[in-house]
Amino acid sequence: MKNSFNARSTTDDVFKGIDLTGKTVLLTGCNSGLGFETLRQMTRHGAHVIAAARNLKTAQEACAKVGGSTTPLACDLSDFSSVNKAIAAVRATGRHIDIVIANAGIMALPKLEKLYGLEKQFVVNYLSHFLLVTGILEVIPQHAGSRIVILASSAHTRATAAGIEFDNLSGDRDYKPWVFYGQSNVARILFARALSRRLQGAGITVNTLHPGVIADTNLARNLGLVMRALAPIARLFTKSIPQGAATQCYLAAHPEVAGVTGQYFSDCKIVEPSAAARDDAVGERLWALSEEIVAADKDS
Repeated sequence: MKNSFNARSTTDDVFKGIDLTGKTVLLTGCNSGLGFETLRQMTRHGAHVIAAARNLKTAQEACAKVGGSTTPLACDLSDFSSVNKAIAAVRATGRHIDIVIANAGIMALPKLEKLYGLEKQFVVNYLSHFLLVTGILEVIPQHAGSRIVILASSAHTRATAAGIEFDNLSGDRDYKPWVFYGQSNVARILFARALSRRLQGAGITVNTLHPGVIADTNLARNLGLVMRALAPIARLFTKSIPQGAATQCYLAAHPEVAGVTGQYFSDCKIVEPSAAARDDAVGERLWALSEEIVAADKDS
């Protein structure tokens, strides 16, 4: 596969010569960091972006800042009912969704928090995106170069060797912030691989990525006072936001990866994730369990 980009490439670099006029993008986490940079570039290059944030006001404010063609959308990933309302709202627009970018997430919560009896990072980072993406598949055109891009992280390697602790999804046993953040990212990678298999032959690509280490995003808000105080120094050695958002924009829009699916990227290049994140039998078990969980919520 030809590759023109690297760790220092920016969103300006990967979007050079790209025209997204006529394309509709669904983007989560549009209001800050990598999500806002992605929103800015997608609209700048002609796409209509359905821009999702935790509440409508935040989404509206982000859309107002970039101008362009947008539809603000409330989608609180900590609330399945909000995600289901967002799915209905996307369908109600009557638009086909050409590009999905599952960008939003939370990182390394210092204390165990639970939603629906499950550890919160697993719900917000993975399960709600599973619900959202599978809920809009019917409005993603087949055989038209559609793309699904799911953010993950190299921190997936910090999960346990099992990858997914099916007997401890609540986090009640030995909660560690980075281990459970890692688990949520293993889940995202396994989800992308499983979805890619299901969409084989449909002309819809599904890929995941590590954006790199970026000092200036809201993900770092849980890292503590000392780490936040070191952020000005860290900026000298980490990616800028335009560099951090480059890989997701590359996967969403660049012709070099038009036919690539089921892969994990870093610095705009295919890299191999951990063994746990490549265990497709675990991925299938996770898919079945995820369907059960979201279906049970709808029935409750």
